[in-house]
Amino acid sequence: MEYQTVPFTFVKQGIFYFARKVPNDLRDQYTSSRISFSLRTRRTAVAKARATKASQQLDEHWHFLRMQNMDLPGKHMLRMGGYRPAGPASAAEQSPQDEPGITLSEAVAVYLRLKGANRPATFHRAAERSCGYVIDKCGDKDITAYTRSDANSFRDDLIARKLSGSSITRVFGTVRSVINFAAAEIGITLTNPFAGVYYDRKAGVEEREPLTLDDIRAIQEKCRVKDDEARWLVALVSDTGMRLAEAAGLQVDDIKLTATVQHVVIKEHPWRRLKTSTSARLVPLVGEASWAAERIVAAQTEDRFAFPRYNKGETTNANSASAALNKWLKPHVPERCTMHSFRHSMRDRLRAVECPSDIVDQIGGWQTEGVGHGYGRGYPLEVLAKWLTAAA
Repeated sequence: MEYQTVPFTFVKQGIFYFARKVPNDLRDQYTSSRISFSLRTRRTAVAKARATKASQQLDEHWHFLRMQNMDLPGKHMLRMGGYRPAGPASAAEQSPQDEPGITLSEAVAVYLRLKGANRPATFHRAAERSCGYVIDKCGDKDITAYTRSDANSFRDDLIARKLSGSSITRVFGTVRSVINFAAAEIGITLTNPFAGVYYDRKAGVEEREPLTLDDIRAIQEKCRVKDDEARWLVALVSDTGMRLAEAAGLQVDDIKLTATVQHVVIKEHPWRRLKTSTSARLVPLVGEASWAAERIVAAQTEDRFAFPRYNKGETTNANSASAALNKWLKPHVPERCTMHSFRHSMRDRLRAVECPSDIVDQIGGWQTEGVGHGYGRGYPLEVLAKWLTAAA
């Protein structure tokens, strides 16, 4: 009988065996340099499925072992000691049909290995920190062992830490994502106990106030007087409604001044990700945004960034931009108004000229409800420019 080649296997007396070399950097973790065991089947398709699963489990386990030796951001939040390999390392104790288990700390490792590639450090920190909170409060359990009581206890602990409602929402969202992803990876179905937990989502959240048109005009005048890189950023945001991070991470090449309709291209860059898929868009440049764009292009040097001061590292430092610009704005705007208030104001300005809601959403990169809105390319720049000009 001929056997098809199956990765990580060899055949002995008609039976498929799994075999894989232990990486050199993990050799001291094993008593042998090679892992080998019977897959208990003569069938090629079954052997392939079992070998693939065993190899994936080994990859996850080896990734986890390497994590223990790395200085990862937020690593102290996780209880790594509870790791228990469920797969080839313990294959002698379980049949190939046994379902593997996975603890929350293991789930974080799998989540970051598969979803964390090319993601910013904040993505990794959020997963490590949020799940670390769960482990601190409820222990590092198998993901199927957590209960609604655990979730409620976790919620109470976050409230006791004085986290705002919006912060609790982010933490719960991350924990749910990690558990759901890990469950899907190992092929189990569960009801996530961290879904649908009640808490006051508005607790501790300070509502941002929009700016009036008079306030905006006064700030724009100060930007022209100051006429520097930071003020160009303020002016650009003020008449486009862009998120600050979107604007701060622009390349000069993203600014299209010679197009029929002057506009800026908002797209994902390695140094600045976008908040949602609908955030990628074209936004016409009108009013003071057009002036700011012209000043940015005129000042272009060899640096590719529109705002070099906020792009000196691997990622756009939007937090630094926010802190500096909000400090400058504070004496000139009403209380509770920030750079983000320009975005709130843009929505109000477009409403005031009776701009259709789906055009408002396209300009601001907001999600428009309804299946039909996912079809087509959206409104042309000429239409968007008409409404932005009317709102100016």
